[in-house]
Amino acid sequence: MRRAYKFRIYPTSGQASRAAFCLRDHQRLYNAALEERREAWKRAQVTIRYGQQSAQLKDIRAFDPDQGRWSFSSQQATLRRLNKAMDAFFRRVKVGQKAGYPRFKALDRWDSVEWPSDGDGCKWRPEAARVYLQGIGHVKVHSHRAVAGRVKTITLKREGRRWYVVLSCDDVLPAPLPATGREIGVDVGVARFATTSDGEVIPNPRFTRVSADELGAAQQVLARKQRGSANRHRAKAKVGEVHRRIRNRRADFHHKTARALVQACDAIALEDLKIANMTRSASGTLEEPGTNVAAKSGLNRSILDAGWGQFISILAAKAEEAGRRIVLVDPRHTSITCHQCGARCLRPWQSLVICPVHGGMDADVNGARNIYARAGLGSGRAHAA
Repeated sequence: MRRAYKFRIYPTSGQASRAAFCLRDHQRLYNAALEERREAWKRAQVTIRYGQQSAQLKDIRAFDPDQGRWSFSSQQATLRRLNKAMDAFFRRVKVGQKAGYPRFKALDRWDSVEWPSDGDGCKWRPEAARVYLQGIGHVKVHSHRAVAGRVKTITLKREGRRWYVVLSCDDVLPAPLPATGREIGVDVGVARFATTSDGEVIPNPRFTRVSADELGAAQQVLARKQRGSANRHRAKAKVGEVHRRIRNRRADFHHKTARALVQACDAIALEDLKIANMTRSASGTLEEPGTNVAAKSGLNRSILDAGWGQFISILAAKAEEAGRRIVLVDPRHTSITCHQCGARCLRPWQSLVICPVHGGMDADVNGARNIYARAGLGSGRAHAA
């Protein structure tokens, strides 16, 4: 298995300054490589590829001392990052999707640099609680848990005024948990974060809504600042800090919820949701305006606030490590089909469905039991009708 570990690092003032320069120079390299590709195509319809740009690195490093002080492999990783963005652009063009040509990166939106191989311009040193990054130095790391497997890549990441190192590790051994005999279907939602087929309800914390006043006040202060001023820079950092706290709370909730489910269940069935499609705008065009745009916008915000995609990814990773089974099923009509007889139900409001044969029942529990049945589960504890 491959696993990632994220640790906070504590650079000295000099190391923090060099780390900031490292981000700046890699951002400039990315933008220069993108500019070269754009101009080559614009002027001569010539496609520049990763191999050609990587071959230029030696001359660039010799000519520019700022670029020459950083790891060659980390600069190659930055060029591969651009190449990946270009490949995704062409893939979208081929299938007729909205393409979105790769854009130049602003410095305040470039917050990470990757070293693709431990020992090549970087070194993980757990015995000394340090990580070595070429051009920056040996930086102190708060490694709050042991790292399993073999460290493959090391990434320097900035979040506001905090610095982190992210280790991607290969050959991580699974740690199977003992069988519990419980198998469940899980229906994720907005009113409730999740409901299981045996009736357990997990409330939705609604982190963005809870912090809406704080976030709105910070954004209002930012809107009043003059562009380019130091005051605007500080106000922008404040908005970013509020967003980071929301994101961290949501991730903590997802990890704890996923861990509890994995420890308690042998198999978990979920809907195979297409979240990008579900959160698509309903605004339409001027010629064909959408309907219920405000309601759809609010629903989209609630879906994104719940973070179903992140939760499912975390749950799948923890299940793989623990030797549990995750089953994805077709999500169509799970909430409005009676789990007992298969009849189409009425749904007069969010929390209730009414079967013409069996009467009213909780909509989320009904959906979770349909998910359970579609996954072919049933060797575990039976669910009451």
